[in-house]
Amino acid sequence: MKYITLILLLFFLTANAQNEYHSEGFEVTKPDIEQKIFAKDSTANALVIYEYGNSYVDKSSYKLNTEVKRKIKILNRNGFEHAEISIFLYDDKKGGKEKIKDINATVYNIKNGEVITTKLEKAAIFEEQYNDKYKLVKFAFPSIKEGSVINYSYTLESPFMFKYKGWNFQDDIPVLYSEYNASIPANWEYNIKLVGGQKLTTNYSGVKKNCLQGGGGANANCGVYKYVMKNIPAFIEEGYMTTKDNYLARIEYELKVFRGFNGSIDNITKTWKSTDNEIEKDTDLGIQLRKTKTVKNAIDYDFNIESDDLKKAQSIFKYVQENFVWNEKFRVLENISIKDLIKEKSGNVGEINTFLNNLLIAYGIDAKPILLSTRRNGFATKIYPVLSDFNYLIVKVDIDGKTYLLDATDDYLTFGQIPFRCLNQYGRLLDFDKGSQWYDIDIKDFSLAEYSYTLDFDANQQLKGNVNYKTTGYNALSDRKNYFNNTAAYVDRIKSRYASVDISDSKIISTDKKSSDFYFNFKVETTPDIVGNTVYLNPFLFKFFTENPFKLQERTYPIDFGYKDVFIHKIKVNIDESYQINEIPESFNLKLPENKGSLFVSTQQNGNSVTLYLKLSFNESIYDSIYYDALKTIMTKVIDTQNNALIVLEKKQ
Repeated sequence: MKYITLILLLFFLTANAQNEYHSEGFEVTKPDIEQKIFAKDSTANALVIYEYGNSYVDKSSYKLNTEVKRKIKILNRNGFEHAEISIFLYDDKKGGKEKIKDINATVYNIKNGEVITTKLEKAAIFEEQYNDKYKLVKFAFPSIKEGSVINYSYTLESPFMFKYKGWNFQDDIPVLYSEYNASIPANWEYNIKLVGGQKLTTNYSGVKKNCLQGGGGANANCGVYKYVMKNIPAFIEEGYMTTKDNYLARIEYELKVFRGFNGSIDNITKTWKSTDNEIEKDTDLGIQLRKTKTVKNAIDYDFNIESDDLKKAQSIFKYVQENFVWNEKFRVLENISIKDLIKEKSGNVGEINTFLNNLLIAYGIDAKPILLSTRRNGFATKIYPVLSDFNYLIVKVDIDGKTYLLDATDDYLTFGQIPFRCLNQYGRLLDFDKGSQWYDIDIKDFSLAEYSYTLDFDANQQLKGNVNYKTTGYNALSDRKNYFNNTAAYVDRIKSRYASVDISDSKIISTDKKSSDFYFNFKVETTPDIVGNTVYLNPFLFKFFTENPFKLQERTYPIDFGYKDVFIHKIKVNIDESYQINEIPESFNLKLPENKGSLFVSTQQNGNSVTLYLKLSFNESIYDSIYYDALKTIMTKVIDTQNNALIVLEKKQ
């Protein structure tokens, strides 16, 4: 009993020793330097122990000052990059510039049991131009070693009150303590947005009287805010996600109203009603959307030869798709000209899809444009209008009670299919008569990938057969692009990926690059593993996944596939009568919680034949992070089944 108690005591002391970072203060302590690991994340190369921000308007200069303090632990050599600091300074090229002042930085190490400090020299701080609007202030800490602790502080001075300083609580390394304070004069009213799934441990707001004075004795109160997050995990990017800006824990400000000391009021952030009016009357998009009659006269084809509305819409879509080339520019509100598109036969996404929208309307089809933000661009803000969030345009069509989403920028898209880049949850449906509204972009149909084949294992110990490969939806879109862009390269990739299998007589069944389905057939021959009289035959010659895409200890953001997916193996193996079947793979059925997905494997023996059926279903296009462990478990089982599901044969005596 004493022995067990001693073990528990040692464990408790060790666990505490691993977490003795001074995480609620800027000063560096000896335990900060002495710590060797971060117990909560053994993969971390560095760790933000403490960081502090404080933004306020200076009473004399009326400029926005932001004080920043940060303390970082370097855990190993791979964390040395976090001792190289870059700070962005904005320049509007109209006389307004951000400036940095009071940079102080120190490195802390342990030598012979004593704390050694090394100050950053002013000469080690330098500037470089990043682009037209931003300059970088950079410095690298000297004397960095494994175990070093660095801290630095500076003040950022900005004349841009419309760009009130935001704050990132999360980084690509763990953060123990992050605090941000803001003092905002009542003259400036902001929309405040907290992004990401992390929770605040402190969320305080109050009022400070007479914090700012204006001319003629005028003054303003300030709203004061304090936000704190603790124990924030590192944000590590992984597959099946949109841009990390959608999920990185941070706070952002968007200027809503400015009130002058003279009583004037400037509403910076508009309502959607006023924004619709702005789009309709003040943007190139709005102007071009009104030209529904002119597009009909601009082409030498009459689509009224089709009496059926669906066939008519399909013909119009095909015409625009095949006669105009997307220049790969994402213009949606400005620099849009249908006249230029018709003349050049090439244009940006706004021009091509506005032309499509107008041509559909001109021929009596119910069509409306949808503004959206692509997956890489991030989510469009919903709580108030931010037109700069949108970078793409598609068209919504309603025919006989059914809705189709269209995009004519890509030759390979089928009618009713939009590019994968557009699968970003929602867009803004423009309707200048009834008012715009948010529209959910939800792909109802499943995309399929299926291998179906029959294999014969003969007396010469060869495994031969014919393979039928089929895809639909977005899986087919990817295959069509790869195949028709370079057929030889497509086949070569399959052969190189499965080098142990001889692949021959490959042919495509669907010859149209706009076909909704993709069919590809070929012959295979291979030799399974043979040990003495025993044959170990893995029927999964082709694999949908070669490794588990989910590897994180914890994922704090959604798993976003973009669309619902199904993967199927249908396999039959006929065994020569000179062999007996000793073992076949197990059957099982795994399900995600709430029936949001499943992995079903069935194996059956009928005489000297074995049939296998595998079906992996993702019934949702997006999964909350709470399903991450379950998804990881199912994918681990998929990989294991593909690699280790064996049919064991023995030569008959």
